[in-house]
Amino acid sequence: MTTAEIAVIGGSGFYTFLADPERVDGHTPYGDASAPVTVGEVAGRRVAFLPRHGGRHELAPHTINYRANLWLLRSLGVRQVLAPCAVGSLNEALGPGSVVVPDQLVDRTSRRTGSFVESGAVHLPFADPYCERLGAALGRDPRVTAGGTMVVIEGPRFSTRAESRSYAAQGFALINMTGAPEAALAREMRMCYSALALVTDTDAGVATGEGVGQAEVFAMFERNIEVLKDILVSTIGDLPDPAGCTCSTWADDLELTYEVP
Repeated sequence: MTTAEIAVIGGSGFYTFLADPERVDGHTPYGDASAPVTVGEVAGRRVAFLPRHGGRHELAPHTINYRANLWLLRSLGVRQVLAPCAVGSLNEALGPGSVVVPDQLVDRTSRRTGSFVESGAVHLPFADPYCERLGAALGRDPRVTAGGTMVVIEGPRFSTRAESRSYAAQGFALINMTGAPEAALAREMRMCYSALALVTDTDAGVATGEGVGQAEVFAMFERNIEVLKDILVSTIGDLPDPAGCTCSTWADDLELTYEVP
């Protein structure tokens, strides 16, 4: 059986990561994942790669089957998830091309299934939504800015200028469309999870002039994708042992009402 200990969930424009990988079917009890998972070796570690939006970017942020994606990765043995994603900046200090490891998340999505819990009383501790150990490992790279709050909006439209200014006024640093419920579902699957955010644009309410458009977002991500891959490769070999991390141990004394494969 194909197994992996680490996963990379790729964002916009991030369709490949591994050379000569094994392919694993994407069917799960929660429906089909975004695409089949590919598994290979990076820095001596078994790594699974899943393109979040599908192999041809056919899935909009609000239509992604996040539950299937996270369940599938856990079923392969994954315990640590690195999640590169495209974000807009709400902070003038974080210009396009910046790479950020956020430490907080605000969920402003509204139409997504956000939990594996469908019955019973299972309440996820989520005060710190990202794994501190993974964040510290990524943050050792000098190209990475550590910390900041990422607000996740429903999409697929970009924010109005008033919305963007409101988010900035609340102190949020980054804006994104895919970080929720992905992070919470990873925690429910007892996996460590960290976002790796590439700033592709300055959001509408921060910059004067034209708002953000899809073409510039995709172009900026494409120009920087090799930087993201290099950060991931250099980090994967030095990831800490996930044993004992609170991302998993939160459920040790609970009776979960859903399956963790």
